[in-house]
Amino acid sequence: MGFEMISDSFQRLFKKIKGTSRLSEENIEDILKEIKIALLDADCNNDVIKAFLESSKEKMIGEKVATKLNPSQLVIKIINDEIINLLGKDVEGLKFAKQGVTNIMLVGLQGSGKTTMAAKLANFLKNKQDKKVMLVGLDVYRPGAIDQLEGLGKTIGVFTYYDRSSKDVIKIAKDAYSYASYNGYDVCIFDTAGRLSIDEEMMNELKNLKKTLNPFETLIVVDSLSGQEAVNVTKMFNDAIGLSGVMMTKLDGDARGGAALSIAYLTSLHVKFSGTGERLKDFEVFNPSQMASRILGMGDVVKLVETVQEEIDEKEAKRLVNKMLSGKFDLNDMLKQIESTRKLGPLGAIAKLIPGMPKITKEQTDQAEKTIKKTRCIIQSMTLKERKNPDILKAERKIRIAKGSGMNVSDVNNVLKQFENMKLQMKQMKSMFGGMLKF
Repeated sequence: MGFEMISDSFQRLFKKIKGTSRLSEENIEDILKEIKIALLDADCNNDVIKAFLESSKEKMIGEKVATKLNPSQLVIKIINDEIINLLGKDVEGLKFAKQGVTNIMLVGLQGSGKTTMAAKLANFLKNKQDKKVMLVGLDVYRPGAIDQLEGLGKTIGVFTYYDRSSKDVIKIAKDAYSYASYNGYDVCIFDTAGRLSIDEEMMNELKNLKKTLNPFETLIVVDSLSGQEAVNVTKMFNDAIGLSGVMMTKLDGDARGGAALSIAYLTSLHVKFSGTGERLKDFEVFNPSQMASRILGMGDVVKLVETVQEEIDEKEAKRLVNKMLSGKFDLNDMLKQIESTRKLGPLGAIAKLIPGMPKITKEQTDQAEKTIKKTRCIIQSMTLKERKNPDILKAERKIRIAKGSGMNVSDVNNVLKQFENMKLQMKQMKSMFGGMLKF
């Protein structure tokens, strides 16, 4: 998850005011200065910063006597509420036709990740909302654009409509809509052509396409790493063709957060979806409340639970836990546990969703990922008999496993030690909690 810089700034502020006994005009001004620095560092728009500070100051002065919260709790609550206001308050979903095909038109500059986001949206609608989705390639100018979209469509099991023989995007769009209507599709996602910069030719084409398609949604895809430029581009597209919402890419990267915090306030458009990773399923509905919690370093339990529910089989998880508690846990089970954990995504991204979790550096994350890969590789180099009966792993077998996995015998010993520690911890849990642990 991005927003590293602004999240760190707010965490420092919260630590600084933790021991404050009361709010005064003097320390309120100090707090506001810290907030301003955090927002400037996040590349927020100046008008947004001004509105944020004025509203925060008004609430701090107005509530400092009446509230039952202590000063640090009050400041956190006010900043949290103000960030939610900036991000658009409510979750805003897509609008769909009551019957027939729903046309969704994606626009944006070249390089914003529009084609990938088209596939991510199609994957989301297919798997999360049970829609029959068709992708439509309208970028007839960029070499490989249609190939890219078709390849992504095949990956997620979604049909891609295109016409390589034509440059007439209006005709292709009309034909695609007719095909979708005849074949009972629920949604058509039109991946339009982008440019390196906004020009009259592109805008005229988009205007004509929008008039032809009459889409329920016209969404712009912007790169969160582009900062305030993302806001400027959105405003220009909105003024020229009229947009219904925003999709942000690369929110898992080193985005300073300014674009996400500014775009709704300055354009009155909601961010509807965000790309949060490289995988096609790394895509989520943009929830201002949950996003505010992540920005303030308070985690996102809802997202964490959703991720676990989606990726881990509940029956298998219960079976594994019961086996671990029963003392019959073997290296096969340890491998399954590792595989389940890997499904959740990068460790650093998951850690950020856990409230109160200490910040994990990139070096720590990389080291943890490296250790997990090493453990996985070593266990996979064992025979099924060795995984079930680790006690038989003597010197010769360890040498063979080390060679097979490209590791050292010391690495094999470390995995076995880790396994024994896990068994010991489970034994201690069982004796401590007894019959209370039932799954």
